[in-house]
Amino acid sequence: MNASVNFLSPSEAALRLGVSVKALRIYEERGLVSPGRTSAGWRAYSPDDLARTAEIVTLRALGFSLAQVARVLSGSADGLEPALATHQSRLEGDLRQLGLKLDKVRDLRRDLARGELPAVKDLAGLIHAAAEPVATFDLPWPWGGERFEVRDVRAINYIVGPLGSGKTRLAKMLAQHLPDAVFLGVERIEDQAAKARLALEADAALRERFEHTVHWLLEDGAVESDALVALVVGLEQNASKIPVIDMIEEGLDEPAQQAVMAHLRKRGPDYPPVFMLTRSSAILDLSATTPHEIAIFCPANHSLPMTVRLEPGAPGYEALASCLGPQEVRARTEGMIAWIPQRAGA
Repeated sequence: MNASVNFLSPSEAALRLGVSVKALRIYEERGLVSPGRTSAGWRAYSPDDLARTAEIVTLRALGFSLAQVARVLSGSADGLEPALATHQSRLEGDLRQLGLKLDKVRDLRRDLARGELPAVKDLAGLIHAAAEPVATFDLPWPWGGERFEVRDVRAINYIVGPLGSGKTRLAKMLAQHLPDAVFLGVERIEDQAAKARLALEADAALRERFEHTVHWLLEDGAVESDALVALVVGLEQNASKIPVIDMIEEGLDEPAQQAVMAHLRKRGPDYPPVFMLTRSSAILDLSATTPHEIAIFCPANHSLPMTVRLEPGAPGYEALASCLGPQEVRARTEGMIAWIPQRAGA
């Protein structure tokens, strides 16, 4: 086949559809779409391929697993109800937020009619919610006790930094000071996997939630493991709390990491935000982030942690990106400890 203006390369198709090239590759690996090839062997997306892939992207945005997408595309209604229910819950949450903004507009218009000019910050609040501190604390060593405020909290919050940057200490402080938060350390796998299975046997409601979540994850490409069981049970046992997860990718292969992130992104607004430490480019895929995600970056020189918007060109974006890598790269530093001389009296 000769590529022409009617055919798009994977990068062009990804740009047109608003997804990553990696996502297109996963759709192809799962048999959801089969793009043609040029005479040189390069993938080329025809208009039909593009339309098919657009349907896949839409279903993924509605919260369908890859297996559910395949069933819907084949004409099966299996799995539609829970996915639509979750999407309805998300839309209702958006409506509540929109209703609050409408009330604010009405108040400002009433004030204006009385001759009261609204403040710029009140007008800005119609677009962006006021960033009031959610948690405030003094930074632990290796910082110098500086005051740190957590303001811009989103549905998914990453904590990223190089080895020895203090990100784990920061995460533990977040778990202490965020309202109703819980810290899930890496020891959850070795110490908690067996306990997690015992908890599932003892709690029928927990077991039902666990099975529902794991079923979705397995359909999306994950393989059940101690790490996956410990993570899901930890999240479901603390469903009403803010989880702060140390190295969320620990023990998970890349397909499982991708499935976990797809699951977290599809959760409705009734769930609290999640904070997670990561060095994995499968967890924090910078080509797949949404406006509901943000990162806290801990610099190597122990200057103050900074909030980084996940957009190319944003302050701190390039430094954050340099800390991420695929699973095989992270395996090279497995078990390494970054030692920093601690000052006297610290």
